[in-house]
Amino acid sequence: MTAQTAAEREMAELIVSSLCLEHIDAASVDPAAPLFGTHENGWGLDSIDALEMALAIKQRYGIELRSEDETIKQGFASLRALTELVAQKKAA
Repeated sequence: MTAQTAAEREMAELIVSSLCLEHIDAASVDPAAPLFGTHENGWGLDSIDALEMALAIKQRYGIELRSEDETIKQGFASLRALTELVAQKKAA
């Protein structure tokens, strides 16, 4: 597992709380692990979870993640990718 940055920890905590994933310890999540699908070390999230995460991100950061934006799909690949995507959108 690679170490989390402070921003990744904050994003992990947002995901865990917004999706009621009490069984996941946000501090121990591998930031490179896939968010979606049935990968052994992944989160196992689905498309409904993605919608809820996008809403939580909009509420927390004021950033709207639109599905027609191609960078969004790549951004939802992992905690690290999502954190980087939000940082880029905040800076724009």
